[in-house]
Amino acid sequence: MDGHLEDGVVRVGGDARQRFYDSRGYGRPLGGSEIALSRVEAAHLLFRDDLDAVDGTSFREFLGSIDDPRFGVRFLVYADLRERGFYLSPAREDWVHSPGDADFHVYPRGKGPGDGAVAYRVRAVGERASVPAAALGDCVLAIVDEESEITYFETGRPDVAGTSGIDLPEGVPADLLSDRVVCWESPSRLHEQGFYGQPLAGRDGDTEALQLSLVEAASLADRGALDVSGETTRERGRTVEGERFDRRLGAYADLRERGVVPKTGFKFGADFRTYADVESVDDLGHSELLVRVLPGEYAFSPRDLALDVRLAHGVRKTMTFAQVEGDSVRWLSVERLTP
Repeated sequence: MDGHLEDGVVRVGGDARQRFYDSRGYGRPLGGSEIALSRVEAAHLLFRDDLDAVDGTSFREFLGSIDDPRFGVRFLVYADLRERGFYLSPAREDWVHSPGDADFHVYPRGKGPGDGAVAYRVRAVGERASVPAAALGDCVLAIVDEESEITYFETGRPDVAGTSGIDLPEGVPADLLSDRVVCWESPSRLHEQGFYGQPLAGRDGDTEALQLSLVEAASLADRGALDVSGETTRERGRTVEGERFDRRLGAYADLRERGVVPKTGFKFGADFRTYADVESVDDLGHSELLVRVLPGEYAFSPRDLALDVRLAHGVRKTMTFAQVEGDSVRWLSVERLTP
């Protein structure tokens, strides 16, 4: 059985509809028994010897004739998903509903293109590619490394929420030091129930003094809880860490508004670790998220993304990214997936 390349698709006649589309979910019907295959589908059928040739070319010749730097990566992902037992379609405007930034729509096992259900929307990239964060959130990222191994990451736009929060005091006396703020007579609930700061004398000390990070202090000052200026504290934060400070403050404030407690993620190489349900620091549960704060227009290196996700998984947390642009914060989660 031969195919003919025309207008970017490979047309196959004979009993192609029954043999390829109806029974195994390849291509899309053109009428009668003829179907259209995407080039990656045609390459896979050539590779399996289910298709004899395309315009007289073998699999090797067909592969070498395609002038598309991403084709090899997409072919490897397509073939891997087929080997895992999935039917899938190329995410073309005229082939699937809402293709978006995906390369393939993958159907649940036992389902095909005519059943209306999609298990994964997959985007295939090489390990040296640049992946815009804005293109993620509703797809699976399939990263092909230099040895053709494939790692899958599920990305989502989580509804980050918790039940933590207290009624804040007003105008607590505080001093702005070089890179932190100290409240000398802090109400105990600020730390014990709100999990703000760290006691200056340690958890078992007698002093009421509470030391706050600049991002904690700026957030509290903006809400009138401290008697230091919020703008002065923000200026100090910008002096200490540059433009990152405003992004981190935006993510911090957004988390607090959502009832989530952010604490430093320094030990994990992140901006924050978070607690969704804090009632008392004496009965503190396991933090759930590791948060890295990003500018709104950001592109991932797949290698760095894999490192972040691996680290978060190793400490039983979900890697989450806050994309901050002005007053807007968008949340992105990324986790390992085995399809």
